[in-house]
Amino acid sequence: MRNELDLKAFLNRKVKEYNRPAFIAADPICVPHSFDRKQDIEIAAFFAATFAWGNRTTIIGKCRELMGLMDNSPHDFVLNHKPRQLKALEGFCHRTFNTTDLLYFISFLQHHYKKSDSLEEAFVGKALSREDEGLSSEPIENYLNHFYSYFFSLEDAPDRTRKHIAAPMKHSACKRLNMFLRWMVRTDKSGVDFGLWKNIHPSQLICPLDLHVARVAKRFQLIGRPHSDWQSALELTHQLRKFDPDDPAKYDFALFALGVLERF
Repeated sequence: MRNELDLKAFLNRKVKEYNRPAFIAADPICVPHSFDRKQDIEIAAFFAATFAWGNRTTIIGKCRELMGLMDNSPHDFVLNHKPRQLKALEGFCHRTFNTTDLLYFISFLQHHYKKSDSLEEAFVGKALSREDEGLSSEPIENYLNHFYSYFFSLEDAPDRTRKHIAAPMKHSACKRLNMFLRWMVRTDKSGVDFGLWKNIHPSQLICPLDLHVARVAKRFQLIGRPHSDWQSALELTHQLRKFDPDDPAKYDFALFALGVLERF
């Protein structure tokens, strides 16, 4: 790329190419797109994002398997499951995510949805989710750290499950949670992201960063740090805000596609 304007134009073309309905079917986001109810979408998306490492076909298959075990009504299952239904979950696993992790995830979700109608509050907290106060300007870092602490606040939280929820305070890039937030917060006419949550603005989002995105970003000199950690995610997003300060996470479509689909 000759200069920053060339790179912006190139990435905008790639966003337009991949941020369209045809992208959905082969991506884990297709799992929450199977649902219409807000809470079902949130739960399906949360598991899809949690499972999102490795082969995308496998990820989608495991997500659909889990949704089937939850009678394809994840919100109702979380709130009203019987012991025999939990028994049916035994043996479920995806890579290092096993039955112990799954049962705790369900326990947390039940705990949360018994007092809230949206998973958004688990991130922003009650004080930040009052609609009369409008959009919060809180850094995403605070939301993610709050969520981590809240998620593991139940007495029976297994130590082994902590590796499945990242947090900036642990120096993680938080790729999967940032992707989940992108799904929930971003809204445009393409129909890929859901735009269900209104207390976080797209401008606050951090671009999901994994090894593939980092490789492409380094090639474009968008990040200079050697590690794919939280500071690198912030550095990348800072550069992307120069191209679109209101919606930097949209460039995830371009960087992901270049790194994974086009092997740029």
